[in-house]
Amino acid sequence: MTGKERVQAALEGKWSDRRPVMLHNFLMAAREEGISMKEFGANPQSAARAYIHAAEKYNTDGLLIDLSTATLAGSLGVEVDYPEDEPARTHGGLISSLEEVQDLGPVNVASDKGIQHWLEITRIVKDYFGEEKYIRGNCDQAPFSLASMVRGSQELMTELLMDPDGVHLLLEYTTEAGLQFIRLMAETGSHMVSNGDSVAGPEMIPPEFYREFAFPYEKKLVDEAHRLGLTYTLHICGDTGVILEDMVQTGADALELDYLTDIRKIFEHCHNSTLMIGNLDPSGVLNFGSPELVKQKTLELLDIYRDSPRLMINAGCAIPPDTPSENIRAMIETTHQYAVPQ
Repeated sequence: MTGKERVQAALEGKWSDRRPVMLHNFLMAAREEGISMKEFGANPQSAARAYIHAAEKYNTDGLLIDLSTATLAGSLGVEVDYPEDEPARTHGGLISSLEEVQDLGPVNVASDKGIQHWLEITRIVKDYFGEEKYIRGNCDQAPFSLASMVRGSQELMTELLMDPDGVHLLLEYTTEAGLQFIRLMAETGSHMVSNGDSVAGPEMIPPEFYREFAFPYEKKLVDEAHRLGLTYTLHICGDTGVILEDMVQTGADALELDYLTDIRKIFEHCHNSTLMIGNLDPSGVLNFGSPELVKQKTLELLDIYRDSPRLMINAGCAIPPDTPSENIRAMIETTHQYAVPQ
């Protein structure tokens, strides 16, 4: 089977010859290629080459194309810093009050150089692998997290209580940016799109706020991906246990979940309907653990999911750049050797 076929089978709840593996490895891929994060973000050819080499080195079934958590915000005019060897990051907000949302210009993310670089990386990788590997084109931040960058996180949290109507107006604006990015990503030939919405997680806002201010806008992204014939993954960091069922109800085909979320609870909510991507600890296990610990933790995931094909092994979030390659190999080899129903 091809990698793409394995991932597609897992998404459909079907068994294949082995569990699929995909790495959340843009930081590590750049480091292993010997290029800085600044070059990774500015040179699509270099970044694509790093992804291709990593996928071939580790024999993964798919690739997650990611660039930063600040590119989409930058396309809207938020100031972004580009450190030499760290991911890009936002610097301050774009507006000083929600009243200014109505004065923001039309959304046009396609005109942004960073967005175009991201798309070009995806096109190069997709052209190289064709239908051999499953390509997930990440589309940066979901509307709530993007709104926190446009307004400022602390200010937005206050306004959830003080001016909910104004927050919804801002969310409509950031949703349009997300929808545009997804449409552009669809043109690259990627098989799946995704967004991160970690600011909307329970560690930042209570579940009822997630349901009012994040869920409806996440669902719009999911629905647009499906309209375009793409599958969709939603990622939220931290312990998402109390909103797991809500995340499933967005209609997302897959959830990329943090190690802080109880894997048994994930299984309970997802094993019949939704692919779980993860959820090994990228730091404590993959980066700082031994190959033996990696194998142990990988087997724990595989054992819990032994009766469900809806699992793709990965870290629960971005893999640190200096993660030992032997730990990645331990994760993948353990997964490949694990017996699945025939």
